[in-house]
Amino acid sequence: MINKNEVNLKIYGESLDENLSMKIFFLVFIILFMNDQADAYIIDDLSNPNDRNWVYFTDTVMGGVSKGNLEFRQDKDLNYYRLTGFVSKENNGGFIQFATGISGVPQKKYQGIRIKVRGNNEKYELHIRTRLTPAPWQYYSYQFFASDDWQTIDLPLDSFIKSNFYQPKSFNATNIRSIGIVAIGKEYDAQIDLARIELY
Repeated sequence: MINKNEVNLKIYGESLDENLSMKIFFLVFIILFMNDQADAYIIDDLSNPNDRNWVYFTDTVMGGVSKGNLEFRQDKDLNYYRLTGFVSKENNGGFIQFATGISGVPQKKYQGIRIKVRGNNEKYELHIRTRLTPAPWQYYSYQFFASDDWQTIDLPLDSFIKSNFYQPKSFNATNIRSIGIVAIGKEYDAQIDLARIELY
């Protein structure tokens, strides 16, 4: 004959094991998440827009006629940059962008660049220049889609495409000298917001 107290004790024991397992799972998740955040190198989280200098420029530097604008915006507790304009391919042009210089990246093995962006459902590119790509036409690029909702996108460094065949195929994050958000490749109205960018 089964003792009711034994059954209750057994049920309680199973519940206790399940609760303990869930607590351990969440503890491990939090530790991993915190380690991931700790390993990240924040390039700009816009907590203080004066901390970093972003420069806006277009293809007019090479004779193009694309036009645009870069502005700092605030939406409740969220700060972000907004790049707007029209990309024209006339006169061998075809881009607008904003970029910032990078220095002092820690000697760590970073896997990629993580961005928090929002756009107008168009494709954009992130361009990287290193100490080995000094010319304007030399860079590494990664194309991404910016939806009209905020999203966080990971751009693996080993998936960037070099612009010239004589560039090294790969690069280390410590060699990055500048990063730019670029509207390029076709004639279209551009609008893209950047709220955070970091190495992960």
